[in-house]
Amino acid sequence: MSNDITLGIIGSGQLGTELVRSAKKIGINKIIVLSDDKDGPAQNFCDEYIYSDYKNNSNLKKFINKIDICTYEFENLPLEILNTINQSKKVYPNPNCLRIAQNRALEKSFANKLDIKSTEWQNIKSVEELKKNSHLLPGILKTTTMGYDGKGQHRINTIKDIDENFNFSKGYILEKFVDLKQEISVAATRYKDGKISIYEPSENKHENGILRHSVIPANIDKKIFKRSQEIVKLISENLNYVGTICVEFLITKTGELLYNEQSCRPHNSFWNSVNSHNISQFEGHIRAVCGLDFIDNKKISNSDMYNILGFEILEYRKKTFKKNEFFYDYLKKEPREGRKMGHITILKD
Repeated sequence: MSNDITLGIIGSGQLGTELVRSAKKIGINKIIVLSDDKDGPAQNFCDEYIYSDYKNNSNLKKFINKIDICTYEFENLPLEILNTINQSKKVYPNPNCLRIAQNRALEKSFANKLDIKSTEWQNIKSVEELKKNSHLLPGILKTTTMGYDGKGQHRINTIKDIDENFNFSKGYILEKFVDLKQEISVAATRYKDGKISIYEPSENKHENGILRHSVIPANIDKKIFKRSQEIVKLISENLNYVGTICVEFLITKTGELLYNEQSCRPHNSFWNSVNSHNISQFEGHIRAVCGLDFIDNKKISNSDMYNILGFEILEYRKKTFKKNEFFYDYLKKEPREGRKMGHITILKD
């Protein structure tokens, strides 16, 4: 497919903004963004911005009629709108990828069926079921949907911590707590013809459930390096995935690699790739979705990425930076505690 297409992107946050920038960089003819955020920063870079509730049928039809291909920047979308778009215009990654990524139980079931080991877990629908699965304590009770950046998670150490009046209507899973040594993630871009470009693992550090620092290369052994990349390849092939995917892993103190979750989009932990690689995860995603020529990633420099949260952005906006430091302001209007407002990538020798 040529660059002479109209690309639709759903979502207007920092990931959507960088997708727009990447599409512009490689000469995609026109980019239209659909977003329910009137202040979404992607509107500063796209050709057309449709501000609308995602379930507004009139505006959704308008969006569909204007585009050739569609992609999206995040998982917290109504699945039915992707299914509606996909009836007339191709959506990448396909809606089934989103269906799985939106639900922690579906994610882990999908991975486990591929013989990919995860933490021990169980669906929980009541206090009684929680008590029956006390062998998973200490553990973390997580909502099956709409959880990100540590939201919707409850640490339960013993049976005594269980609230008899807890409301399970949202749907939950209980994950057995692991003796954690490290967290890593692996991103990959898979094209329509099955070619795949896999990035080396990033080592990630979180604070209060929010990613704070990512470093490439990860301080891991060759066995974990290889296996983590094999798993991402296996998952993407079984999803018939098109675009950039990211899988997050836990590494226990005994050296066991455990699947944690997957994101069907570019990921916060690979912002480094914009500066540290010949092709970023965002450009790769656009190339794959739009059917352009395959380009394999090559690392140019080791790097650190630090997320800038909340009101920290005000100080960063005043700073001057060295040649190896790349500051990204997400142009969000309102700083809030814990909100990702920008990041800085530092290239290393």
